[in-house]
Amino acid sequence: MTTKPKVVLGLSGGVDSAVAAQLLSRDYEVHGLYLDIGLGGAGQADAAAVARRLGIPFHTADIRQQLEQQVCGPFAADYLAGRTPLPCARCNPTVKFPALLALAEEIGADRVATGHYARTALGPGGRVLLRKGLPANDQSYMLARLPQSILQKVIFPLGDYEKTQVRAMAGAAELPVADKPDSMEICFIPDGDYAAWLERRGAAAPAGDFVDRDGKVLGRHGGIHRYTLGQGRGLGVSGPHKYYVTEIDPADNRVVLSDGGDLMARRVLCTDMNWLSVDGLPEPLEVTVRLRHSRTELPALARACGEGVALEMRAPARAPTPGQLAVLYLGDVVAASGWIAGAERR
Repeated sequence: MTTKPKVVLGLSGGVDSAVAAQLLSRDYEVHGLYLDIGLGGAGQADAAAVARRLGIPFHTADIRQQLEQQVCGPFAADYLAGRTPLPCARCNPTVKFPALLALAEEIGADRVATGHYARTALGPGGRVLLRKGLPANDQSYMLARLPQSILQKVIFPLGDYEKTQVRAMAGAAELPVADKPDSMEICFIPDGDYAAWLERRGAAAPAGDFVDRDGKVLGRHGGIHRYTLGQGRGLGVSGPHKYYVTEIDPADNRVVLSDGGDLMARRVLCTDMNWLSVDGLPEPLEVTVRLRHSRTELPALARACGEGVALEMRAPARAPTPGQLAVLYLGDVVAASGWIAGAERR
């Protein structure tokens, strides 16, 4: 009897990872790993129930310390600095996948896996390409910070499926989480109220002034951490037109409002690049780019700019936001990603 190779799967207690476990079990000895962040809830029990149903070994790992150092602390610092953080994209390469790889090394597994909707392919010279999943559920954006050292060992078994198919497969297999709703919140802020979470940490910014471009005071804000570029709701400021957040000024604790006409950017500056299908930009490169977690892609010319990249947008982009991720695509392949540092409006 041939022994199956081992794989460590992140088993969250949701339907995606449950079906991923079922699919992987055909060809691998699957070990499920639940990542414990110390908030309790039904996740661990649901993950364990899936493991029992499929007859796979179940492990847990306490990642609270790593999550605090790599994700929660920087998350709070970003808001106080006037940025809008993206914790999942930061967590994947620094906490989640390293935890999976640590167990893989311990048990002698060559591969790790998750229930993300993305794909990989082997490129030139042994490089692993990160590719989009199917359009309805593609999660390549949140995975675009993974380095080659991790991608070389990753399997995404759901990459060729849509969520509706995955739900149907879970029901057909009578998996205990088949009807469990999807979680849309940040894992360490399950109630979705990040401002209250910051306040409980003592990391909330003080109240200050809403001002216009000329510095005229328009009202009072509740702390810069409550706002992001382009926001037009919940401002509580009335005037001759609808107001939008057009700048966050942590130095003077001000939030600048405008009619939104100055939110369109022609040039987006990115830093801390993660090169995936290309090694830098010796020449300008035509790409499409996602500037936030949505399926909207915009054409741009990417140029090297110091240690980072400048994206010359072929059409103006609305409110590129410092702290968010710019992901550059060549067709369905992730070329690179970088953190948005700023934008030029002209």
